Amino acid sequence: MKYKRITVVCGHYGSGKTNIALNMAYDLKSGGNDVTIADLDIVNPYFRTKDSIDELNERGISLICSEYAGTNLDIPAMPDEMYAITDDLTRNYVLDIGGDDRGALALGRLAPKIVSENNYSMIAVVNMYRPLTRDCASTVQVLREIEYAGGIGFTGIINNSNLGVDTAAGDVLNSVAYADEISAAMNIPVIATAVDKRLKAELDGKINELFYIELQNSLVNKEC
Repeated sequence: MKYKRITVVCGHYGSGKTNIALNMAYDLKSGGNDVTIADLDIVNPYFRTKDSIDELNERGISLICSEYAGTNLDIPAMPDEMYAITDDLTRNYVLDIGGDDRGALALGRLAPKIVSENNYSMIAVVNMYRPLTRDCASTVQVLREIEYAGGIGFTGIINNSNLGVDTAAGDVLNSVAYADEISAAMNIPVIATAVDKRLKAELDGKINELFYIELQNSLVNKEC
């Protein structure tokens, strides 16, 4: 996958955006890049990127997140380190943004500088197997609300339609038309279909631009 200096990852609750953000950070690091992942979800403090801190430390990936991440304190505070995202041009950053328009408000603080630098991707993670994004119309509505709140338009889509550890190859294949419909409605490309590595043998060559991912131990059976 090709990356810009800043990769912004957004999606509705349960779309799997956190798992996608983590795997993008891993992919960037494997390419020899200095990488920081930033959890800017100020709405849902109970499940965070910080849950994968051990994996991040093992791979040498830095983390920016609220000091209240991983606690039961619902305080919408962001660390001062978040401004390094736009000020430190030597690193790649992957931003995990909140799952609705309220969650995207944190992105709005950084949006002017991100857009001005013009070295970013704004990725919509979609999942047709979640209750509120089962069809194109409902998914596009959610994504438009995120765009408006965050102040940045989406540049691409990752189809992450899955049923967690119960996902079969057929479930992924059945979601391709859904992602293509969203692509046409928003006039942005489907840049990848995310697939658990265990399905590689069944899906190789059947879908363009497959992005094989690791399901994080901390994310299995959780909405992320």
